[in-house]
Amino acid sequence: MASSLVIRTRAYSDELKKAASSIEQAAWSDLGYLSYTRAHYELYTDLLEQYPEYQLCLVDEETDYPVAVFNSVPLSWSGAEGLPQEGWDWVVETGARAKGSHTVLGGLAMSIPAVHRAKGYGRRMLQAMRELAESKGLGGVLAAVRPSSKARHPWVSIDDYITWTDDNGKAFDPWLRSHLASGGKLVGPCKRSMVVEEPIAFWETWSRKEYPESGSYVIDGALVPLMIDRERGIGRYEEPNIWVTYSC
Repeated sequence: MASSLVIRTRAYSDELKKAASSIEQAAWSDLGYLSYTRAHYELYTDLLEQYPEYQLCLVDEETDYPVAVFNSVPLSWSGAEGLPQEGWDWVVETGARAKGSHTVLGGLAMSIPAVHRAKGYGRRMLQAMRELAESKGLGGVLAAVRPSSKARHPWVSIDDYITWTDDNGKAFDPWLRSHLASGGKLVGPCKRSMVVEEPIAFWETWSRKEYPESGSYVIDGALVPLMIDRERGIGRYEEPNIWVTYSC
């Protein structure tokens, strides 16, 4: 018999809060270096604590354990200034300093562990995301979306990648297709969405590779090459994402 699934928030219980954190860590463990953007390292965890009712969990009622998690934050954004190239980091920073009335929902992360992928949970959570925004009286949703298949094409520019289509004329990237099928609108790339600049030793630890010379290197899971500067002793990764918006 198929399990029954229900949407709950991290505010539901301490046990669910702990489980949600576990799901997120499992889903993103191979990309742990992304936790070291300045915005993520300094602000992200506090935002989840500040807005537990904006952190959604898709819970299997049979096991009482989440199978997918969506994190978000309310933002004060008029739209007049446009959406910046800083993407995800900007959403976190804007959410952390938000004052006054909130106008939109800022999507932060969709976490689905490998064992639960390709089951339709992503689209279920996208629907729940829109319902959350509507229930909070917000005018829409914006998110710097990480295109799921871009890592297979790290040398392709994000400007070119966003134009790719499949044999049916739909977006080539499966996660972008899911957003479009759920009512999202592709606005355009944000080329410095998540920026991690750390000592070369940091990157060698995460990638299990050595970087003896300056230059561009492909690392597992990255959407674009890592830039190594031996003279400065620094590796810099600028991850491009794609702005997607929803109206409520």
